[in-house]
Amino acid sequence: MSVTARRRHRRQPEAVGGAEGNEQLTALTGTVLLIGFAVEGLTLPALQRLLTLHFFLGMLLIGPVLLKICSTCYRFARYYAGAPPYVRKGPPAPLLRLLGPCVILTSLAVLGTGVALAVAGPQQGPWLLLHKVTFVLWFGVMTIHVLAYAWQLPRILLGSPGDGARMAAPGGRFRWLVVGTSLATGLLVALLTIHLATPWVARMTGH
Repeated sequence: MSVTARRRHRRQPEAVGGAEGNEQLTALTGTVLLIGFAVEGLTLPALQRLLTLHFFLGMLLIGPVLLKICSTCYRFARYYAGAPPYVRKGPPAPLLRLLGPCVILTSLAVLGTGVALAVAGPQQGPWLLLHKVTFVLWFGVMTIHVLAYAWQLPRILLGSPGDGARMAAPGGRFRWLVVGTSLATGLLVALLTIHLATPWVARMTGH
């Protein structure tokens, strides 16, 4: 490999943000999910009236959830592959490393059972119970996850004092594009499946 090729190879990670960009992408997606799930949670006390919104938001958040899982798994893959920028950044604390797979599995479970409920409709079956159980497990795991990471979001996204140019780092536009694409994908899924909420609305309202 020529000197020019080696230099180009070393610069490639920076073109998409490298380890810092991955951290910002994960944080940005996490912020979107934090807001989205907070609104989703607000529908629970009045679920009978807000079931359609609850259903729509659940489908909408599928895109950002998958993106966050991918960005997190990519970071760990690069770390365990020995990529220097990711090794320098290091792994999360041991407890949070153990919690990571639980966050992924419970997130997929609560969304998966929600989709299954929509497809199966309001009939006898295990999906409603499974959705409730996985939600409880997901809520417990996510509470720890949010408490551990939420306070770091301003530093990651905005930078520490004197470092106001973090979001101007290479790959910033690409990160926003990826997050926007995940939201657009979720929106498309929500619009294409919103009709599946109708039988559930009819059941809950008695019509």
